[in-house]
Amino acid sequence: MKSQKRMRLIRKILLYAILIFFSVIFLIPLFWMISTSLKPESQVMSVPIQWFPKPIQWKNYLEAVKAFPFFRYFSNTLLLSILNVAGTLFSASLVAYSFSKLHWKGRDQLFYITIATMFIPAQILIIPTYLLFSELGWVNTYLPLIVPAFCGGGAFNIFLLRQFFISIPDELLEAARIDGASEFRIYSQIVLPLSTPVLLTVSIFTLLFTWNDFFGPLLYLQDPAKWTLAVGLRSFQQQYTTTWNLLMAASTLSALPLIILYFVFQKRITSGFALSGSGK
Repeated sequence: MKSQKRMRLIRKILLYAILIFFSVIFLIPLFWMISTSLKPESQVMSVPIQWFPKPIQWKNYLEAVKAFPFFRYFSNTLLLSILNVAGTLFSASLVAYSFSKLHWKGRDQLFYITIATMFIPAQILIIPTYLLFSELGWVNTYLPLIVPAFCGGGAFNIFLLRQFFISIPDELLEAARIDGASEFRIYSQIVLPLSTPVLLTVSIFTLLFTWNDFFGPLLYLQDPAKWTLAVGLRSFQQQYTTTWNLLMAASTLSALPLIILYFVFQKRITSGFALSGSGK
């Protein structure tokens, strides 16, 4: 018995040691970004490496905010994130409800086709999508970055929601139909309230993607006043020189909402992918 307990203890210690090791490896870039954001410019590229700023310069954050229209880019990013989350939740949940709780000819085949689109490289769709939005006159507007969220919400989100909806007992929905409830009422008043965990997960994933999206705004937004934070940070990088401490300060401010979001919803984020396996 003692040898078994000792082996379990050794395994647990090894497991925690491995987790701590890889945690440190992944946290080094975050630490370096925050450290650089507080350094004087002379210490950024110093040799040997200056891991801790001496002295700490909090004014870098104020200078970074003044160096480019931070609050305008922040509000643009926040607007796009809110609209994308709302559009994805509405459209993806409707499609997922149809795939999981309604019976119609070709339902499963169309679902498989929808899932198959996840395997199409995004690079293949860049040119035809851009040409489509250009013909519609949507270039240099937010429409190419918002409308797709209201048109299905993405195959992965549909899959995630469908798998969760399947776990809701059909008997509950049949009872509502017998009482005369419409399908939309069943969807909005029964299915959605029971699906709060997966809806929150989809919201977090959508918010993370929209907030960090660089290529979409770079491709469609030509007016600097409409840029998001991801694109706006590029203004710190000039042809011959880059003010790295201010760039890292602006990057830290840009990442701060996501860091706070992670610590608030870390259990939901880590369990999000597990929800996709809850269906039959």
